[in-house]
Amino acid sequence: MKAYRDLSPSPRTIMTPGPVEVDPRVLRAMSFPILGQFDPEFTALMNETMEMLRQLFKTDNEWAFPVDGTSRSGIEAVLVGLIEPGDKVLVPIYGRFGHLLTEIARRCGAEVVTLEKEWGYTFGTEEIVSAIREHQPKLVAIVHGETSTGRMQSLEGIGQACREADALFVVDAVATIGGIEVATDRLLIDAVIGGTQKCLSVPAGMAPITYNKRAEAKLQSRKRIERGLLLADGEDDPLLRPIQSNYLDLSQLQDYWSPARLNHHTEATSMLYALREGLRLVLEEGLEARFARHREHEGALIAGLEAMGLRLYGDPSCKMTVVTCIEIPAGIDGESVRSMLLDHYGIEIASSFGPLKGKIWRVGTMGYSCSKRNVLLTLGALEAVLLRHGHTLEAGKALQAAMDAYAM
Repeated sequence: MKAYRDLSPSPRTIMTPGPVEVDPRVLRAMSFPILGQFDPEFTALMNETMEMLRQLFKTDNEWAFPVDGTSRSGIEAVLVGLIEPGDKVLVPIYGRFGHLLTEIARRCGAEVVTLEKEWGYTFGTEEIVSAIREHQPKLVAIVHGETSTGRMQSLEGIGQACREADALFVVDAVATIGGIEVATDRLLIDAVIGGTQKCLSVPAGMAPITYNKRAEAKLQSRKRIERGLLLADGEDDPLLRPIQSNYLDLSQLQDYWSPARLNHHTEATSMLYALREGLRLVLEEGLEARFARHREHEGALIAGLEAMGLRLYGDPSCKMTVVTCIEIPAGIDGESVRSMLLDHYGIEIASSFGPLKGKIWRVGTMGYSCSKRNVLLTLGALEAVLLRHGHTLEAGKALQAAMDAYAM
């Protein structure tokens, strides 16, 4: 029989747009004893998690809970629940993940109308509002922060236009929640999807979501309970167009998270511990302080990169504070640089997708990875690796610029 060595992953400094480093207190929480999913001690933890998610999403919504699965599970759960076959859906696309929303909406049977913007830029509010008025969709789905391009779409005014058109407004905030404000109620967003593995610094495996009464009404109109859970047999409504996924059926999941505790699936106990601890740490730091921390380290990183003579990619007016995109200098093998950073320094930065593949590097400053130590290490290592690749720059200038930024 083959013998396998003990699991011992190499320590890394993860400076990608996700996943990121996990706070040791979150890892510790994942080691705690397992409780049964209907143990009152565990359901109390579920309730506390919902309370903290409401604060994170800045909402008074009744429903704020995680979907078990990575971020995409939350996106699919919301879209498959709110889109019926034949519904018109509007998706403004300005990067890879707008295409993902389109892909999922089409699989739901939607008639999808798209707006497309050159990667590196975002839409003006009036462009989206005009499209809502013209096409009168039943649902508008948009990405808040596009990690593929490092851009962030303004959401101001879109929710109001959706209300006027009686359309549901769905926002993918996977990359922004916990690092950039997501003002759910103020912006009149009907459903928001977050992610754990980015600014929350929790391992991938849950997708926190919230939705309001408007979205709940759509879910309830499509609700069907599993026959095995009913107290008595009944006939299915022939006019019902049920949610096509069982596992991702939010109408049943909300029963599971409600006082009724109607069984749906076995909760991912250790992941819930992790999420609850991650949320506790976010709220302990304070949302505004946390957002300011992300801005501070972004500023130092940019100062260092520019002092190195590197050019930032994309429109600076809509840059995400938690992702910085760098144009790969002419004549430099971007993948060789990434490999050397990882092999020699244990630092990981990201490449990109589609039309930007091989053209930019993406550096994340998210959650627990967003620290002075990590920013300075990354700048020093990148400078050394670029010099090894024959790139001309003034050694030491990047770190001094970053340290100057921190001193301001």
